[in-house]
Amino acid sequence: MDAKSDDIKADTSQKFNSTEQQSHSKPSRPFSVAEAVVKILEDLGVEYAFGVSGGAIAPVWAALHQSSIQVLHFRHEAGAAFAATETYFVSDRPVVVFATTGPGITNALTGLLAARWEGAKVILVSASTSAPQRGRWAIQETSGYTMPSAGIFTSGSVFHYATTLESSNELPEISRRLALGLAQRGGFVAHLSIPTNIQTSSLSISLPQVTLSHSAATATQETIAKCVQLLCEGSFAMWVGFGARAAAKEIRQLAERTGAAVMCSPRGKGIFPEDHPQFIGVTGFGGHESVLRYMQEQRPRRVLVLGTRLGEFTSFWNPLMIPCQGFLHVDIDPEIPGTAYPCAKTFAIQSDVGEFVKALLKYFPNHSGISKPLPVPRKRHIIKPHASIPVRPELLMNVIQQVIVDGSDALVMAESGNSFAWVIHLLQFTTPNRYRISNGFGSMGHFVTGVVGAALARNSKAVAIVGDGAMLMNSEVNTAVKYQVPAVWIVLNDGRYNICQQGMVYLGFNDADATIPQADFVKIAQGMGAEGIRVEKESDVQAALEKAIAATGPFVVDVIIDPTQIPPSESRNQSLISQGATNY
Repeated sequence: MDAKSDDIKADTSQKFNSTEQQSHSKPSRPFSVAEAVVKILEDLGVEYAFGVSGGAIAPVWAALHQSSIQVLHFRHEAGAAFAATETYFVSDRPVVVFATTGPGITNALTGLLAARWEGAKVILVSASTSAPQRGRWAIQETSGYTMPSAGIFTSGSVFHYATTLESSNELPEISRRLALGLAQRGGFVAHLSIPTNIQTSSLSISLPQVTLSHSAATATQETIAKCVQLLCEGSFAMWVGFGARAAAKEIRQLAERTGAAVMCSPRGKGIFPEDHPQFIGVTGFGGHESVLRYMQEQRPRRVLVLGTRLGEFTSFWNPLMIPCQGFLHVDIDPEIPGTAYPCAKTFAIQSDVGEFVKALLKYFPNHSGISKPLPVPRKRHIIKPHASIPVRPELLMNVIQQVIVDGSDALVMAESGNSFAWVIHLLQFTTPNRYRISNGFGSMGHFVTGVVGAALARNSKAVAIVGDGAMLMNSEVNTAVKYQVPAVWIVLNDGRYNICQQGMVYLGFNDADATIPQADFVKIAQGMGAEGIRVEKESDVQAALEKAIAATGPFVVDVIIDPTQIPPSESRNQSLISQGATNY
């Protein structure tokens, strides 16, 4: 956070403090429930609140503006939720999404489901219809008469914790439950819905003291000793996922001390350096053939899995990925080990990955070196631009590697579709926390909006590599202009939902039409107050990216892409065929 941002926070904090002092000095202006809820959120460490306003949420929205929390008004609730997810991963602090009744809540659900899949910590604060108006067709009525309660207003598969606040007397228990959820390892997505009349009601109790206490789950010494025994029985490889991102240093030490080959999930790129001689490639979607070659030619006795669910996107449940004697699977969630490969032998370890690897390192004090030469992923090489139009995606990725990945400290994010197929396969990261994709929920619109939250929280460049379909769906360029957030969009503009178009042909459905009228995203961006540049020739790519990375405000690079180029997505199509999605 820069000095300017600190000044903004100081000013807003001073406003809140003066308002609070006034409320205590004036009997006619008692502390409201809305103000109390916002104070609890501040105490829980919330620094940002994103959302879309509405009459029913007005008291909470006003209270947020009078607090130390930075409030950003978005153009769509889903965009606010995606941005909140990415803000969490940059800041490691819980983020609030606010929404009004009815469609305000339902619009936010896609982004909140993504937050849960990704393991973010996000709190939705919404409005609900006041009790006297329920069942009377109130505007955007939010009650059991008009909306399902299960799953939206109750804890379950969408929210880890959800409740409707009907009285200020419930605040102590609500704050306790929120604190417990935020203190736990892994993600936590909550929903607090407050009827409009309750928001403005007077606080009738003292605000509870909120205390966050974090403790790392660790395996027992007996479990560690057993793991050491199993790993020492023969060769082993390491399969690293996004859940291991905080243990990058320890994972590298363990790999170098044991000589183990290392592969990563599509979300785990950069946790272990991709230019390291022990790195054999990315698994799953957009992954590298070198991984399967290693598993076939040098099949390890066991694989130590660190922080990945091994789901379809990561493994495609390929039996070739099962080692001779099975997996040692470490995860904070005890339900994950053994789920992806239920028939494989799995030794499950419930533990924080970092704590587990630190304990393991005590048993491997010396470096053993690599016993055999390992296969390497696709080698990087310079691709010379040619005069043809349009731009080859491989050439674009090559220049992105040079200008953005190697030439700056920008966070790189890739949208669902062909965008992240090219990025996963071709871009190379050597440090953690430089790269983000969402492959679990995989919603289009995640990073065309999430990039705004990431750039805001970093207070520096974040770059989203996206398709034209996603950019037309739900971008928040206008929000970035409003708050002068240094976000960059690189649009792969081929006039179609190309992963769908190409995939349908692969599956044998040749008559499907996924083309869209080709948009001019520079004109759209300029119409909203952002800068932009259109690229139609490969010789212009580097200068355009250099201009984007040097810009101080939001910037759109509209690249006309060759739609005939096939991305490395065959594994996904083969998985669909195995599930019956084919016309052959």
